[in-house]
Amino acid sequence: MTSQRSFLAANWKLNPVRMGEAVDLARAIAKTARACAERVEVALFPPFPWLPSVARALDATGIDLGAQDCYWERTGAFTGEVSAAMLSDLCEWVIVGHSERRQHFCETDETVNRKAAAALAAGIKVVLCVGENAEQLDAGRTEAVVEEQLRAALRGLDPKLVASSLVVAYEPVWAIGTGRNAEPAHAGRTMGLVRTVVTRESGAESVRVLYGGSVKADNVTSYVELADCDGCLVGGASLNAEEFSAMIEAVAEAGE
Repeated sequence: MTSQRSFLAANWKLNPVRMGEAVDLARAIAKTARACAERVEVALFPPFPWLPSVARALDATGIDLGAQDCYWERTGAFTGEVSAAMLSDLCEWVIVGHSERRQHFCETDETVNRKAAAALAAGIKVVLCVGENAEQLDAGRTEAVVEEQLRAALRGLDPKLVASSLVVAYEPVWAIGTGRNAEPAHAGRTMGLVRTVVTRESGAESVRVLYGGSVKADNVTSYVELADCDGCLVGGASLNAEEFSAMIEAVAEAGE
């Protein structure tokens, strides 16, 4: 672990449907997050439309706000896109390269790199996602796939910004939303590889590494206690305030 505080990032994906629900969820999570702030850093990643409202709900709580994606061009004729420059006045973080973006929206290693570069240039911190699918896992290609994704994503990025403003989330695709979480030993080996590759490819002396994939309150400590794990990127469990609050408390206790 490279930081005294573990990092829990809540990716709400395409949820919730109503703005009021998003605000209520943020406020409920904030109660626990504030109490555990000395040991756990928390960031919420709601859908684009809810960013301003959730930002107001989180005001003065110490909880960060992030977007789930961005576009690399600053402005232009790109209907439906939201640029990193636009997000810079709204939030501190952005997720790039999530497997659902790669799978459903045809993102490539090249576009992930362009998004990461644009976000860092705009002063936004990046959660960069990498991970293998089930077929690649079964073929024993986890390390090769993760290294390839990292090398492409890091190409040309400023080492100082990588060290200060980029977090890598190892999210095995076969574990996302499936209820099948990776064995801690597998996750630990892969996160160790992530740290090695980032240092070698970017020149950054340190980087924070997260695990993501069916993380819940009853298994989160098995990851954050790993030597190379700095926290978790949480999906479905973060939509339940009681469950996510229990995760925050569990991680805080593990860090004592």
